Amino acid sequence: MSIVTIGVCSVAETQGRFVAALKGEATAQQPRVDFLSFDLLHKVITPKRWAILEAMAGQGAMTMREVARRVGRDFKGVHADIHALIMAGLLNWQTIGTESGVSFPYEAVHLDVTMAAA
Repeated sequence: MSIVTIGVCSVAETQGRFVAALKGEATAQQPRVDFLSFDLLHKVITPKRWAILEAMAGQGAMTMREVARRVGRDFKGVHADIHALIMAGLLNWQTIGTESGVSFPYEAVHLDVTMAAA
């Protein structure tokens, strides 16, 4: 099963993973999209955008109109949300016949958020 991890991670932690990978010290990891804070994660992945990811998980490429139909929303709002998810690195542009479309190349999402005392 293809899973993407969405989490909260500092720049230093991300750099550490990158350096370990360059040195060949990192173990194989699943795809990951990190945000600098929970607030930023929550701003980018709103409940409506989460619904888009749910509707697209494991479904392959689809047109934006099809995404709008599946989540029961108007095209204009879904279009804006899709662009935000593309900018976050969660969706990819796809060409479907003569139309532009998008894909969410994962079957599931794993959330990785840790809260600790300040």
